[in-house]
Amino acid sequence: MNMKPVLLIAAAALMLGVAGCDTSKYGQVEQGKVIAFDKDAQIVTVVHDTNIDPSNPKYDKMPPVVFKLPANPKEIGPLPKVGQRLQLNLEEKKLEIYDAQKQTLVYIDIPDADVQKDIGKEHALVKDQSFPKIDSEKGTITVYSGRLKALCTFGIPAGYENYPPETWTTGDEVRIYFKPESGQAGTRESPFQARRFMNITQTNIYKK
Repeated sequence: MNMKPVLLIAAAALMLGVAGCDTSKYGQVEQGKVIAFDKDAQIVTVVHDTNIDPSNPKYDKMPPVVFKLPANPKEIGPLPKVGQRLQLNLEEKKLEIYDAQKQTLVYIDIPDADVQKDIGKEHALVKDQSFPKIDSEKGTITVYSGRLKALCTFGIPAGYENYPPETWTTGDEVRIYFKPESGQAGTRESPFQARRFMNITQTNIYKK
């Protein structure tokens, strides 16, 4: 896929939205993390990043927004990895997740968190490893944050003993260009139709 047109159009649409232009005419851009993806139906669910800042994202807008992927395969980047872990705050020892059962954002205290920092993706502790690692016998979960370069182990929170691994997995960051049409609500029953879908996490925009 040629990513240059996607990047240019997405950037232009974002600027138009910020400038207060008529987005019904020029379209809109959604950016956030993927918390659900139905591959058969080609429907993706995203929690919006209100900061749109790679160094300081903020996933706090509810409800999640639902999109139907573009009909043209050439307008679709790599399909997304799903996860409900939205943010890991090492300083405050808090974890933000999207609780799929409660259908809401939940902020969990992890005071017992054991954190190892400066762990790059090529570090022996994480290279060729898959996360999260759930140890039922010890009652712990280990997650890795590439953005923070941190490996974090914490006790399984009370009430979350039987939650699936996706709860502690971070989903891909994506950018979606769309033009809302009459009758579309951005819900599972009435998803927005995406015109272009870019997987930021899995796309190297500098690759020639």
